[in-house]
Amino acid sequence: MAAPDVVVTGIGAFSPLAANAQDTWTALLAGESGARTLPYAWAEELQLPVTFAATTKTDPTEVLDRIEAKRLDRGAQLALLAARDAWADAGAPDVEPARLGVDWATGIGGVWTLLSAWDTLKEKGPRRVPPLTVPMLMPNAAAAAIEMEFTARAGARTVVSACASSNEAIGNALDHLRLGYADVIIAGGTEACVHPLPLAAFAQMQALSKRNDAPELASRPYDAGRDGFVLGEGAAALVLEREDHARARGARIYARLLGGAVTSDAHHISAPDPSPDGSVPRTMRLALEDAGVDVADIVHINAHATSTPVGDIAEYKSMRNVFGDRLDEIVVSATKSATGHLLGAAGAIEAVFTVKALQERTAPPTINLTDPDPEIPLDVATSPRALPEGDLVALSNSFGFGGHNAVTVFATA
Repeated sequence: MAAPDVVVTGIGAFSPLAANAQDTWTALLAGESGARTLPYAWAEELQLPVTFAATTKTDPTEVLDRIEAKRLDRGAQLALLAARDAWADAGAPDVEPARLGVDWATGIGGVWTLLSAWDTLKEKGPRRVPPLTVPMLMPNAAAAAIEMEFTARAGARTVVSACASSNEAIGNALDHLRLGYADVIIAGGTEACVHPLPLAAFAQMQALSKRNDAPELASRPYDAGRDGFVLGEGAAALVLEREDHARARGARIYARLLGGAVTSDAHHISAPDPSPDGSVPRTMRLALEDAGVDVADIVHINAHATSTPVGDIAEYKSMRNVFGDRLDEIVVSATKSATGHLLGAAGAIEAVFTVKALQERTAPPTINLTDPDPEIPLDVATSPRALPEGDLVALSNSFGFGGHNAVTVFATA
């Protein structure tokens, strides 16, 4: 029996650009930046070398019920809000609990809860440590919150594979729908680690941009002056559905999820495999094969493109290896320029952008690209770019520390 086709029927986000997916997309097309100077006293008190990040535009505690917010780490708060946005956007599907699943992701988990509880233990003793500390800090807390919110009983799985996490989760959801584990799956990812420790640690790795005087200009993928990524936070979700189930309920279909692939470099804990014919191009080829499409079918790529000097070139060489001269005809968007790098949630929000690009036939802009790196000759959209008529296919790339690679393939509905 042929595997069922899988479609996207809902999108959700809680991001540095806006508190929902549609407004996030509008802000992205307008060329807005979510990077901003941190309003917290600790940034100056601790003498952090980086004093800005792409924090969510709206604080989740302003939206959530007070008791609800108190029981969730910030990452789980963002996840629940993104999932609610996607579920409402999908028309709140009427699906049996046993046929509804969750495939979620994070790169780090409840770091705020963990480190705050440690501070409490040291300063006030063990009796003052909050009793829900462990359920709040565990990486699967967000998946659990979503599962309980929507009574999803077909499994609530969590992927933790650094910055490839949520793209891998979307690929897992595709597999689970194809295998018949569920009719509907809420898939995506979350991250909320704009905390002094991760900021200091990433800065020590020389991974972060240090443009403290101009945060909105700091993330500049493919630019000759790029000096690192901007740490971001947020969450995004897709409602994925068997096409027959979606059509039976008269759902609006944004796009089709055609395929995906996951590989690993087995090379280095943080540096990408520099080989132009290594695991990264293999991931793209496997994703295309799984989707049943060819390099000639791809019209748009939402690149991983973090704005690091080494990473952007490595991804470019891999894309050139896969697409050859055809790459010159593919419109590339590097949307971390606007959102910052959401780590474990990056693949999810970029999947939302890829879906919207196909639905509206518009590649979103890459902001801050004023001096293109001559070593990366790509056709990068620096303003909203119209995509052609007809059936369109797009790729979304995600790569993470540990050599994790995940690529998904979407097409117009």
